[in-house]
Amino acid sequence: MGGAALSEKPAPFVRDGKGNRKNRTMQFSALQSSRAKLTLIKGDGLDGVSFTLAGDEHLAGRRDDIPLVFPDDPLLSPLHANFFYRGGRLIVRDENSVNGVYIRIQRPAKLELGDRFLVGEQMLEVRSGRVDPAAYDARDDGTYAYASPHDEADVLLVQILRGGLTGLRYRARRPVISLGREENDIDFPDDPFISGNHAEVAYERGEITLSDLGSRNGTFLRIRGEHPLQHGDYVFMGQQLLRVEIV
Repeated sequence: MGGAALSEKPAPFVRDGKGNRKNRTMQFSALQSSRAKLTLIKGDGLDGVSFTLAGDEHLAGRRDDIPLVFPDDPLLSPLHANFFYRGGRLIVRDENSVNGVYIRIQRPAKLELGDRFLVGEQMLEVRSGRVDPAAYDARDDGTYAYASPHDEADVLLVQILRGGLTGLRYRARRPVISLGREENDIDFPDDPFISGNHAEVAYERGEITLSDLGSRNGTFLRIRGEHPLQHGDYVFMGQQLLRVEIV
């Protein structure tokens, strides 16, 4: 048969009335028009399935009617997060999930009281180490409660255990608190995902900062509301670790 077959791609050029070649504008495919993708990191550290972010927003969670679905992850809320574009940038938003969305920090990050972060399998919360003076008041009959002396500090790190219980409570006695597996202010010797010297929390001039010390598995900070994403960022939610790739 004469002419081009239907399966052939159109030529990348056309000819004008004088026979000269002119470039043809090609149509993008769905994959080409996507601006980013998320790659799931498996337990062995290898890449797993990738999610192409070709739409305007991409809901993630346990529900089966959303594009980024992880039905077997009990730590994800039914609707956990949303990955969407604004002003040409990819942003992740926590959709009021129970367990939050965490970003691996690339540089020192400012902390506020109430912030939570992850080192290895440990979740820690930043609290004030100061005590309300009313706690020392006597009861109505004039009796004071007997207890150990209170060691005040500007910063208190509290370990959050499963079930919402609190574990270790560390009061900062120095401007810098080091965390890791051995020879730190706070050690977790039985956590195989923590490096020897993993991270540190510093307190100076009323500001609290969290820094990763070149750990193998990184330090993850829970976001408040929304957070812009960059190429190479890692997002942790539920039991899922995702790498951001800007196409």
